[in-house]
Amino acid sequence: MPAPRCSPSTTTVQSFYDDLAADYHLIFPDWDASTRRQGVVLDGLLTSLLGAGPHAVLDCSCGIGTQAIGLARRGHRVVGSDLSPRAAARAAAEAAARDVRLPVAAADMRRLPFAPGAFDAVVSADNALPHLLSERDVTAALLGMRRVLRDGGLLLITLRDYDEARRTRPTAAPPQVTRTPTGRAITFQLWHWHEDGERYDLEHFQLLPDGDGWTVRRRRTTYWALTRVEAVRLVTEAGFTDVAWQGPESTGYYQPVLTARR
Repeated sequence: MPAPRCSPSTTTVQSFYDDLAADYHLIFPDWDASTRRQGVVLDGLLTSLLGAGPHAVLDCSCGIGTQAIGLARRGHRVVGSDLSPRAAARAAAEAAARDVRLPVAAADMRRLPFAPGAFDAVVSADNALPHLLSERDVTAALLGMRRVLRDGGLLLITLRDYDEARRTRPTAAPPQVTRTPTGRAITFQLWHWHEDGERYDLEHFQLLPDGDGWTVRRRRTTYWALTRVEAVRLVTEAGFTDVAWQGPESTGYYQPVLTARR
């Protein structure tokens, strides 16, 4: 069998997601079905907390559109932004292919280029916030999210269960196998914890079928494993109220969800 061929690793958050954008859907067994499922769950949260929509929603870490497309399919007026221009461009293309309206922008969540009070809700899902590695950067992002929310608007953030991870310090995540037209693709992660016990480097591998062998793509990025207490404190200090956590058992979402009000 031919030896695996490895693509170069990446180091910055933007380059990580620029490099991943074309393959991001392979994280899911069926990405399109996942956009629909997540849209249903997030729509339920929005309507239960804001009332019947449609609502003006900013997905400020939209990636390739997993949540943004799902919410737009539910009738909300969604705008997507992402640090990665390639991911944002793919989100727009995927939305257009599904006859879904999704304006997008390439933007750092710490410097959102939108008018004050422009949105009823701001969403940041898929554990995006912990890419910010300091309290100063997290606070800058939260203050920006609050600025673009209307009075009474809703903040909705989803994070990994880092309370458990900080206790157990896992070294890997289970592999995900996805069927492609050329065979099965495998995605898995290795976690390398820093000495502080709070941050870790995530080494992201994708094995893509390539004839009789594999093409191996390796990427690397860093996360801050924010506990629920830490996240609540930072959100509260940024001026939000009614801060609450909801677990997967109550929402049906695959990660814990933090909600708060402007």
